[in-house]
Amino acid sequence: MTKPIETLEEQCTRKGMRMTDQRRVIAQVMEQAFDHPDVEELYRRASGIDPRISLSTVYRTLNLFEEAGLVTKHDFKDGRARFEPIPDEHHDHLIDIRSGKVIEFRNEEIEVIQDLIAKRLGYRLVDHRLELYAVPLKKDEPSS
Repeated sequence: MTKPIETLEEQCTRKGMRMTDQRRVIAQVMEQAFDHPDVEELYRRASGIDPRISLSTVYRTLNLFEEAGLVTKHDFKDGRARFEPIPDEHHDHLIDIRSGKVIEFRNEEIEVIQDLIAKRLGYRLVDHRLELYAVPLKKDEPSS
């Protein structure tokens, strides 16, 4: 029987973090996001639920979550720090530099090649982050 996945709020509580109502809302908004939002977007969504939440509260809460190892910050070269909960399974990102859309993917061949490169250079890979920056193919452009 598989163990149910803990919510971000449950993970915070387990780590001894005091969960105010505002932190709960921010955790819920963060957990429901599938688009790697930046702080301003998280603030817009959270303040829509609880108008008492300030932008500085969102910043402080995200910093706490990041320091606790519960969320990760990404810099997708668009001038905005973006956030996502630490995933249960590793994945990489393809970023459409025109629209800003972020696509998560996992590719076993890439994982094997990265490990192989590290070994060839005399290392054991312990972590990595792969970000591909792309533009959509033109209608007449071959896909491979």
